[in-house]
Amino acid sequence: MLFSGSADIREGFAKALMELGESNPNVVAMSADLAGSSKVQAFADTFPDQFFQMGISEGDMMGTAAGLALAGKIVFPTTFAVFAASLANQAVRLSIVYNQANVKIAAGHGGITVGGDGATHQAFEDIALMRVLPGLTVVVPADANEAYHATLAVAAMHGPVYLRLARSPHPVFTDPTKAFQIGKAEVLREGADVGIIATGTMVVRALQAAEALAKDGISARVINMHTIKPLDTECVLSCAVDCKAVVTAEEHSVIGGLGGAVAELLAQKQPTPIEFVGVQDTFGESGEPEEILTKYGLSADKIREAAVTAVQRK
Repeated sequence: MLFSGSADIREGFAKALMELGESNPNVVAMSADLAGSSKVQAFADTFPDQFFQMGISEGDMMGTAAGLALAGKIVFPTTFAVFAASLANQAVRLSIVYNQANVKIAAGHGGITVGGDGATHQAFEDIALMRVLPGLTVVVPADANEAYHATLAVAAMHGPVYLRLARSPHPVFTDPTKAFQIGKAEVLREGADVGIIATGTMVVRALQAAEALAKDGISARVINMHTIKPLDTECVLSCAVDCKAVVTAEEHSVIGGLGGAVAELLAQKQPTPIEFVGVQDTFGESGEPEEILTKYGLSADKIREAAVTAVQRK
């Protein structure tokens, strides 16, 4: 048994990282002065020879991570998503991704649910910025159990990865025994009237929306799209063909993230009515996670409303 009830998604990453450090001396973790917030302090204390504290220098951390990876290490640089995707973007692009270095960027504080840290620390654009980089895998776990399995999976593959982790405690609902398959979405609920494709913290809300829709006589398929890149195109297209209406849900801007990836595919292969649930073209603000999610329309009720609209557009 891994996690149950409610748990910090980052804890799944931290648990897996500790196991990797124990089993493989080539696994290295790094921090830009955020070891506690990134959940790597225990790794640093247990494996001091496999940890590097880089100070408040995210770009330098990414460049050093690339060098260590090219020398044969499996490197996990950790920081906040907004710093990894924006502040250190050039180093990620040129040092890590251009060289296809075996670096796994573990970015905490993804999305809007960072609480009091506010707009400057809420990453709404990170998935969009990262998925456009050639050859970079983008993974967004839905809960602590999936974060654990995803961390083990990205460590086992060769090449650069962006692993996005939410901050606040979150319901644990995925199967703790199920292995994580990169690039292979998981259908959590079957349905024929509308497909809800969700990622990260919005997956559990998609399931809640599907329950509400069932009471209205609408059958909703729910898909956990934990890998944004490579996108599971077969799963998306099958959903579009079967349901003929799609909703995407993400704790990210509606521009360029999961919704953008799904829309690009459907526009080319299977034109389908699609509605987007996510942050609109705006910055966020400070507040309690659930309050902010509600204010910015990231709720099960908004997913339900979007699904009804999508069905009406058939």
